[in-house]
Amino acid sequence: MELQVYNTLTRKKEVFKPLHAPNVGMYVCGPTVYGDPHLGHARPAITFDILFRTLKYLGYKVRYVRNITDVGHLENDADSGEDKIAKKARLEQIEPMEVVQYYLNRYHKAMEALGVLPPSIEPHASGHIIEQIEFIQKIFDNGWAYESEGSVYFDVEKYAKQHHYGKLSGRNIDELLETTRDLDGQEEKRNSFDFALWKKAAPEHIMHWRSPWSEGFPGWHLECSAMGTKYLGEQFDIHGGGMDLLFPHHECEIAQSVGATGKESVRYWLHNNMITINGKKMGKSLGNFITLEEFFTGAHPILAQAYTPMTIRFFILQAHYRSTVDFSNEALQASEKGLERLLEGYARLQKLQPAGVSTVEVKGLKSKCEEALLDDLNTPIVISQLFEAIKHINAATDGKATFNAEDLQELQATFKLFVEDLLGLQSTANETSNEAYKKAVDLLLEIRLQAKQNKDWATSDKIRKQLAEYGFQVKDTKDGFEWSL
Repeated sequence: MELQVYNTLTRKKEVFKPLHAPNVGMYVCGPTVYGDPHLGHARPAITFDILFRTLKYLGYKVRYVRNITDVGHLENDADSGEDKIAKKARLEQIEPMEVVQYYLNRYHKAMEALGVLPPSIEPHASGHIIEQIEFIQKIFDNGWAYESEGSVYFDVEKYAKQHHYGKLSGRNIDELLETTRDLDGQEEKRNSFDFALWKKAAPEHIMHWRSPWSEGFPGWHLECSAMGTKYLGEQFDIHGGGMDLLFPHHECEIAQSVGATGKESVRYWLHNNMITINGKKMGKSLGNFITLEEFFTGAHPILAQAYTPMTIRFFILQAHYRSTVDFSNEALQASEKGLERLLEGYARLQKLQPAGVSTVEVKGLKSKCEEALLDDLNTPIVISQLFEAIKHINAATDGKATFNAEDLQELQATFKLFVEDLLGLQSTANETSNEAYKKAVDLLLEIRLQAKQNKDWATSDKIRKQLAEYGFQVKDTKDGFEWSL
């Protein structure tokens, strides 16, 4: 079995051939943790979760690295403005790492709910400052960078004379010169399209470190090059991320790697496309910015209802990862019904009993699903093949078809493989029951709170004591209560 992937660099499908089979190195750009995870975070996480699962199914030993950006991501995602995490920390008057940990915990919780497997390594940019300084020094020593007023910039124009800067995104240096000429000479850069490797920190900047050039912080693009090289080597197999990172972020990564090591680090570049909402790009200014928690609870004005994490996952998998996905309540409601139909069919399959003969053919299902998945992760075709099989399962449930023992066992194994192991879809029954369980405990503690307010100490103490015996810890707060199990 051979996996084909669409390589953004060559703009064509290629048979995946790892550098050091059966070992595979995969790097995916992770979140910048200064706000709640949203729908835009879900798509790359789910896309590369499918790739991770597929590679492991094919027998590869995968080192999956997904970074955490917790420093150097400036407000305009380039070289000016305040660090987004530092800005959040300043507004809330807390430590930047408190901001990071709070939103990272929420990101992990959302990813777990979506069925996204954790990566092999999850390095933080703030934990790899030394590696980034060393990486900059190599670029500097090789003549591709220059220092200006304590900051270090990559010399794009010089680089472009020997290499194609823009080969990943299809841009060229002449286009960049034409569109940015009026800005030349701004600040301390030679050209406005030169990007920062190291920025000298202003006195009010919270996050900063010592370096040979200044007290400052690394540029946003640098962390992926430095950490990818540290954990996967100077050359590795796959680099993934959203289409929005194609330029300038991934383009800068290519230039940095060549500048430091003399060679490009990545063999296969994979990019998932964007998610729009009712045909528009998601943004806070448009009032259509929806966090994952808001999807899960329904707590957003444009949501008609709450949607389970598995509904969100199924919605994303129904489209090919390289196509644009447009969210609407109608689309998610259709996905909810589709997921319910798929999982109900899977549940019926588990209950079927074998017969002496099979009246329908199912032996080709596994190979059809494999063929679709290995064709650049075509999850919509996999799902359509499973739905075709559900027609036969429903017929068998109604007594209009039969499967012999061998066919039934193969069908059950195929559904488990693709529904659970590769697509990562789980029954939503547990989600529903867990939510009901939490609401029941909250209701009981609300009754206890009312009893306390009425000075009904007997009832209040009885509820707390009984919950303690069941393993609950209840803490009274100024706003009500908190509990844990």
